[in-house]
Amino acid sequence: MPETNRGVALGATAFLMWGFAALYWPFLSASEPSEVLAHRMVWALLAMCVFLLLARRGWSWLPQVLRSPRQLLLVAAAAVLISVNWWGFIYSVSITQTLQASLAYFINPLMTVCLGVVFFAERLRAAQWVAVGLGVVAVGVMTVAYGSTPWLSLLMASSFAAYGAVKKYVSLDGMQSLTVETLMMFLPALGFVLYLEATGAGTAFSVSPGHTILLVGGGFVTALPLLLFGLAARRVPLSVIGMLQFIAPTMMFLIGWLIQGEEMPLSRWIGFLFVWLAVCVFAYDQIRSSRARSSAARAEAARVGAAQTPTPRPEPRV
Repeated sequence: MPETNRGVALGATAFLMWGFAALYWPFLSASEPSEVLAHRMVWALLAMCVFLLLARRGWSWLPQVLRSPRQLLLVAAAAVLISVNWWGFIYSVSITQTLQASLAYFINPLMTVCLGVVFFAERLRAAQWVAVGLGVVAVGVMTVAYGSTPWLSLLMASSFAAYGAVKKYVSLDGMQSLTVETLMMFLPALGFVLYLEATGAGTAFSVSPGHTILLVGGGFVTALPLLLFGLAARRVPLSVIGMLQFIAPTMMFLIGWLIQGEEMPLSRWIGFLFVWLAVCVFAYDQIRSSRARSSAARAEAARVGAAQTPTPRPEPRV
């Protein structure tokens, strides 16, 4: 299988897993979202250790990271942001607000480009401004539809966008960065789990063996799609990743509406219509921009090749 096709398959699998995760966490409804999050942090480290072992990556890179305060600070910030995102997602699906999670990941790309403008002095193209404007209208309509601002959606979208922005400054690859993030989360999370168990508020061993297995499995449900995403990002252009990322919120929307039976009055349909319009405009702009860059790159390669081709010399006359 060509590398590009393999990358698309890996990326699609990652986003499918993130979509199906909306069905996984409600099985842990016997636990509070904070306890589920703590177990997710604890067992994600175990999952990353297993993946490092399988990949034969070793730990020789870790001491250099530990000697760099700047890298540790950046990874710590990333760990806090992804923890906030995880909690928001667990909480939203546990209270059957999966549609808010879907909305979050639909508007996340728009949040990302806004952060690019604010913190990286990036300039938006006209189509991107239109997409952002449609996204703002969608959030306004959803505020009316829900009767209040969809804070969970905004929390998840902004935390994940900020997580991506911080990761731009981290000089580790995806597997290494996620391993250090889970290392930093491990001790606080383990301390919270032990506190819950000591006070009798924990549910890890008091509900059922299946519940315990699901808590442990949460680490792998967390780490595996992130690992697949990292592998995909190395094999396919970001424009392709940008298209694939809408698989997860689409699945969340269908799960919330068709499986969990969340209400979809006309006002919410109108809000999601604006979201989907924003997504379509954003996707069209990404595809057009990617094609323009590819054409420019081919033209430049052809120009350089022509310049390097030696001009044939005329044969001397006898």
